[in-house]
Amino acid sequence: MGGLPMTSFSKVRRQIAWEAARLMYERHESEYYRAKMKAARRICRGWVKPIDLPSNAEIRDQVQLFARLYEGDQRDRDLLEMRLEALRMMRLLRKYRPRLIGSVLTGHIRRGSDIDLHLFADGVEGITAALDSEGFVYDVERKRVRKQGEERIFTHVHVQDRFPFELTVYASNLAHFVFRSSITGKAIERASIAQLEKFLEHEYPELDIDHAVLEVSEQVDRFQIFEMLLLPLENVKQSPKYHPEGDALYHSLQVFDHACDALPYDEEFLLAALLHDIGKAIDPHDHVGAGIEALEGFITPRTKWLIEHHMDAQAFLDGTLGARARRRLQADESYEELLLLAECDRAGRQRGVEVPDVDDALRYIRDLAAMTGT
Repeated sequence: MGGLPMTSFSKVRRQIAWEAARLMYERHESEYYRAKMKAARRICRGWVKPIDLPSNAEIRDQVQLFARLYEGDQRDRDLLEMRLEALRMMRLLRKYRPRLIGSVLTGHIRRGSDIDLHLFADGVEGITAALDSEGFVYDVERKRVRKQGEERIFTHVHVQDRFPFELTVYASNLAHFVFRSSITGKAIERASIAQLEKFLEHEYPELDIDHAVLEVSEQVDRFQIFEMLLLPLENVKQSPKYHPEGDALYHSLQVFDHACDALPYDEEFLLAALLHDIGKAIDPHDHVGAGIEALEGFITPRTKWLIEHHMDAQAFLDGTLGARARRRLQADESYEELLLLAECDRAGRQRGVEVPDVDDALRYIRDLAAMTGT
């Protein structure tokens, strides 16, 4: 960190840095400037002296204190895996001269951090074709930015995987351009494939890099499994008597939408709402058992329990559940959420209502998981 040591800064400056870091760590703000100004307004409640405004680097250092405090050893494990995932992606996109930049390279990651790569190509088609060949889920964003009176369009490819990627595509003739860091103002730190491999050998001397990259490539992204299990529900037609809304996918998305209104930050509950009927496309005679078996290893015990007993909860609401079974449900700490799931299940049977699509639903839960580190 340049300039004066932190101990020489005013108390107000330290307070603003801490509050701005909290806003960024908790994902209330994503930009240093906005976090800094919002923190200054909260701390000073009026005009703030320029000398009391912390630098981006100071705020970044405070964010790292939050990360170390709340994430502990898991942060170090995530950092290694993210660096290996970066190398795997860079090898796949070798043709586009990838460069790793940002927090994964410098070590300043926190919960929910992206893996940031710069790519150099005169079009995005070859990049997306390579991603398609490996089954990655991604979105292409073209962002219009006006800076110093000049308007530019930046192309970003957001890849949804175990760890999210942001691939920024620049023209091929910019491969040797010196990009500046918004945090330090100096030339941005970046690494080519060869430089990253050398860096990993130095940082993790006991690691067999090629074997480790192979291991991370074989790890399954649970959200891709969820998508594979959800999509066939569109072809599952249900009894109009009980499900006038239509197919099982439309029903599941309605239930998820109601669950978001009820408990928007409970990832386990939301997954149970979205996935509760996936077994109907596998074994309509025992959709609960089939669904639980298909999800084995990809959901938590609590999500499993909610799905496993969602039909019991319907019987409970109907008053047809036996006394012993009722007592077993009531003894569980998620009993209230189970009844709430049953109510969402019943509410999700309307014709013609708007629902999120599968990608949006999974993206919501994926983002929630990234924020909470689950």
